[in-house]
This record gives sequence, structure tokens and C-alpha cells, in this order.
Amino acid sequence: MNKSIRVSVFMMAGLSFMILFSSASYAKDGPKIVNIVNFIRLLEPRDPKITEDVLYQTVVKQVEIMRKYKLPGTFLLQYDALIDSRYQQLLAGLPKDSFEIGGWWEIPQPLVEKAGLPWRGRYPWDWRANIGFSTGYTPAEREKLIDVYMADFKKVFGYYPKSVASWFIDAHSLNYMYEKYHIIASANCKDQYGTDGYTLWGGYWNQAYYPSKINSYMPAQNAQNQIPVPIFRMLGSDPIRQYDNGLGTNRQGVVTLEPVYEFGGGDSLWVNWFFKVFTDDPSLGFNYTQAGQENSFTWDPMAKGFEIQMPLIAKLRATGKLRVETLEHSALWFRKNYKVTPATSFSVSKDIAGSNLKTVWYNSRFYRINMLWENNHLRIRDIHLFDESFPDIYTTQVATSNECSFFTLPVVDGYIWSKQDQIAGLRLKAVIDGKEILPEGKDPTFTQNGVSNVHISWPLTSVNGSLEFDLDEKTVNIKLISKTAVNWYLDLNTASGAKLPFNQINLKQIDCSFEGMNYKLQATKGSFLKPDTGAVLRLKPQTNVIALNLADIKVR
Repeated sequence: MNKSIRVSVFMMAGLSFMILFSSASYAKDGPKIVNIVNFIRLLEPRDPKITEDVLYQTVVKQVEIMRKYKLPGTFLLQYDALIDSRYQQLLAGLPKDSFEIGGWWEIPQPLVEKAGLPWRGRYPWDWRANIGFSTGYTPAEREKLIDVYMADFKKVFGYYPKSVASWFIDAHSLNYMYEKYHIIASANCKDQYGTDGYTLWGGYWNQAYYPSKINSYMPAQNAQNQIPVPIFRMLGSDPIRQYDNGLGTNRQGVVTLEPVYEFGGGDSLWVNWFFKVFTDDPSLGFNYTQAGQENSFTWDPMAKGFEIQMPLIAKLRATGKLRVETLEHSALWFRKNYKVTPATSFSVSKDIAGSNLKTVWYNSRFYRINMLWENNHLRIRDIHLFDESFPDIYTTQVATSNECSFFTLPVVDGYIWSKQDQIAGLRLKAVIDGKEILPEGKDPTFTQNGVSNVHISWPLTSVNGSLEFDLDEKTVNIKLISKTAVNWYLDLNTASGAKLPFNQINLKQIDCSFEGMNYKLQATKGSFLKPDTGAVLRLKPQTNVIALNLADIKVR
């Protein structure tokens, strides 16, 4: 065995040991994984003060601070930065055992022209969905662009990138990168509505998922229909405030871990709260967040947040609260542990100082659900269903506008179906002494059971008893435990004029359609009805139980 082969075998053995050790160390609650991902553009045409040197020096500072705290991370290069000698020298000199270099899949002018295609942009990098992203090109053109990028990346670094990420990458491109160049990991933007003209709404809320072969935003339900490249959700969304930000408008604001935001990643109070709930509150499977920042924001605006976050992440790593690794390493661990998209959760039992809000997000390969406790009341503010046969138009077609939209299948949508004075959601109601009330309760508790179940217990104060939830991979079960008979139900209220997917409400099934897809929601216990006034939909229990089947949604 020659020296290079012995070194490779040793490195692979070491990596396997790290993966196994990490899994065993976090067996009880699952690992808390942080990827520090910084992606790099050569230029910023929107502001003449942001020169190429300002952008380069931003990356120099990011490297400096990460090395100061001995934090590993991933740098992703847009093509124009890839072919710049300064970035080549800076990144090629980083220790390969702790830094990963990969691809950032936005499409600038030099890449398009080298692939023999005409440039249609306003600037050498144009961020519009039909210009600066793969969605703006035909499938055959996408393959040419990928081939050029991969060839030049290998020429610079001597290998093909293992991680390629972007705000969004179409399924055709993602599958082509996997099959021809064997990428291991990808990442896309957090859930957002209209921000920067990009909508990704209703998807697997956090952590990571295997996408459908015909829809890069949709989790697949079966291994044979998935692209076996985990897509990690970026930016570290505030699990409570991001969802309702900009309610009643067409553009969400941003409350994330990104260090440029004054409320969010640039605020020490918020950052310390976020990492406390991230590490200490129960999470099913594993918990995940992405730190870091694109260089387009430049160093001065992000410096404060970066310098708050990096020592805190290092400290939490040192105490065993979380692990920090490259995107490639996380993907290897994910692929080793999950053959299909797992069930995961992200819970908050104590909000930031001055607020008593609490929440839990639950994801599986079949659906997502979010519950929010506000002022001691419960609002189920989101349920979206997943179906691998629901196509994403960009897999085969070209984006024709400067905006881009990806959706899943809505059942409850507390953002799109709301106005500022009419907040949509599924709410617990009860009739007490002939009067309909919103029952109040104490703090809920969140418990993981096995690999796919989250149990939530909510003690009630205005009703004698507790509401018990079991969220499983395919089902939601809700049970009222009470020593006295209670007339209770769940009502879905929406803003007037909201465009709803419900075609027909039957006793045991609701027939729905959205974006040309027909689907159904089934009650295996309890029933649906349309109230005479107020709510658009009511779920009535059967022997104090409501049970929903969220997996068998196809209309046959």
C-alpha cells in the first residue's frame, strides 16, 4: 500500500470514528449541529462603495476569526470568485481537516459566457430568478453551466466540490450534480414569503431533508423517488418570530442568526437566547442551525454579530452542548443515519426576556406542523403536507420573471391566510356554561418518544384537564383528558377573502386542491364540519380524540 493510499484510509477511518462517536455521545436527545457557512461573491453591483477589495477583506476577516476560535467551516464560491486568484490563494491555504471549499450556485456573467450562452443580465452578477439562478435556464443549459463550473473548480483545487448550495437549486440541476459529480450536500434558503422576490413556503422547516426527484423543495416519501443529497435549511430562523414577520403583506421581514441583523444574529440577547433553546430544549432526531454570512453584506455591518457568535459557539462546543462541522461532514453523518427524510423537531419552552411565547415545529417526510402558545392560548398556525409527486415547474421549465416560488400543500396557513387584524390558525375552543371560550393553560411540556414521536402535554386551567398531543411521522393525535365532560373542538379561522384549498368538507375527509394538485385530509377519529358562522372549518372529537392521517393524501 503506497503512502497516499495509507493516508486516505487513515483519514476515512478517523472520519468514521468521529461520526460514530458523535452519534453515541448524543444518543438521548440527538446532536445539536452547527455549520458555519460563508458564501462568496466577487462583486456587488447594487452599491458602488462595495468594491471587490471590500468583499475580499470581508472573507479575510471571517477566516481570521474562525481560525482564532479554532472553528471549522464551509466557504462556498460563486463562479466569479472561484476564478479570482486572491480567493484561490486564500482558501487553498486553509487547513483541509477543518475547512471545506464548495460551490455557491448563483450564475454570473463569466460562467454563462464560458458555457457558450448569451448573458441577459443588467450587471455581471444579477440576482433575479430568471438570470442569476439555474431556474432561468433550460435543463440542457444548466448541464453546460454545471460542467464549466465543475471543470474549473477541479482545475483550481484538484477535486470536485462535495457541497453545492444556493437560495434555491432546481431538482434537475441537483440530480445532475449528484449523478455526474457526486456531490454529497446541498443547502437552500430558510422558509420565507416574498423576501428579495424569492418564496419558499410550507417546506421541511429546519434541519435537512431528501428532495423529490421532480421537486427540489418537496421532501420525498420513498427512497426510490428522492435525490440522495440532503438539503440543509439555511440562516437559523427565529422559530417564533420569523413566521409572522410582515403578516398581512407580500414580503416577509427577516429574524435570523445572520449577524448583520440588529434584532437577530447581531444582538447578544437574541443570540444567547437562540443558542440556549437550540441546545437545551428537546429536539427529536437532531437539531441544526447555520451560522455565517454572505460577503455581500461586508465586514463592518456583520462584525458585531460575528464576534458575538463565534466565541459563544466555541464555548458551547467546548462544553459538549453542540458540535461544529463542515457541511460535507454533516451530510455524511445524515446519509449514514437516515435512508429517508427523518422526523425532527425544534421546540422553545422559554422565549426571549419579556415574552411568554412558546412553540414547537415538527417535520417528517409526510408533513410539517407548528404550534404556538400565546397569552396562555394555543394556535396551530401551520400544517403543510408533502407529496413527492407534486412537481416543481422549474425542474423542466424556465423561470420567466424576476421572482421565484416554491410551495407544498397547505392545510393550515397562518401567514398567507391572515391579515394584521385577522390572524389565521386552528384554535382550541370549548363551550362552558353555554358560552364559547378559548381555553387557557399553563406551560406545555415537550417530550420525545422513540425516533419519530413528539408528545406534548398542555395542562388547562379554564377546563378541568389537559390536552395531550402525539405527533408521529404520519399522524397527529389530540386527546383531551378530563374528569368531567367537556364540549370542545378545534376551529380554523382565516382572514376574509383568503384563498383556501378546500373543495368539499365531508364528515371524515376534506377534499383539497392547490396549484393543480388534488389531495385530501382524513380524520381517523373525530369529524369535520362547516360551522354556521365564524370558522371556515371545525374538527370535532370522537370520545375526546381527534386523529388526523397526514400521510395517505393522494386522491385515487
